[in-house]
Amino acid sequence: MKTQAPRRQNGFTLVELLVVIAIIAVLAKVGFSAGVSAIQKAKKTTALATCVALETAVNNFYTEYGSMPKDEPTAPTAETPVNTVANLELLNALLGIETITTPLNTRAIKFLSVKEGKADKNGLIYKPAGTEVTGLYDPWGGTYFVMLDVNYDETLKVKPTGATETTLRGRRAAVWSEGADASKPAATTADDVKTW
Repeated sequence: MKTQAPRRQNGFTLVELLVVIAIIAVLAKVGFSAGVSAIQKAKKTTALATCVALETAVNNFYTEYGSMPKDEPTAPTAETPVNTVANLELLNALLGIETITTPLNTRAIKFLSVKEGKADKNGLIYKPAGTEVTGLYDPWGGTYFVMLDVNYDETLKVKPTGATETTLRGRRAAVWSEGADASKPAATTADDVKTW
C-alpha cells in the first residue's frame, strides 16, 4: 500500500510575510529620507536664485542711477544689512514701486523679478491692494539680508548671524539667507545660503 506524502498548502508562512514587511519598511524609510533631502535641496536652490536675483537687481539699480537704492533718513550704514521684511524701501525701489516717502526709483524700472508668494511667508508677499510689498521671505519663512556698499569703496564686511566676518572686495552688494535653522545661537551656519 502506498502512502501519500502530505501536500503543502498554497500561501505564505508567517516568516515569509514578516521578511516582506521588513523589506518594505526599510525601502519606505530610505525613500522618505531621500524625499526630505530633495525638498531641502530644492529650497536651497530657490533661496540661492532669489539671493542672486537680489544682488543682480542692486547692481542694475547702481548701473542705472549711479547710486545705491537707499533712502537717506533711514539709510543703512556700511555695517548694517538690510532686512527684506523690516526695511521695505529697498524692495519697493528694486520692484519699481513708487512710495510717497522716498522716491528712489523715479523711472519706476522693475529691477527685481522673483517668485510671488502666498500668505505662507514664502516668496514676495504683497499687501492686499497689491501696490506695496510686506516682505520677501526665504523658503523657510525667514528673511533675506542685503549688505550694500554705501561707502562706494567696493569693500563689504559681511557677518551673518553665528558666522565669522568675511571681507568681500570688488562687490557692491552681498545677499544671504540664514537657512532652515535661521542661525539660532547654538545652530550651525552650514545651511546658510549666500552669494559669495
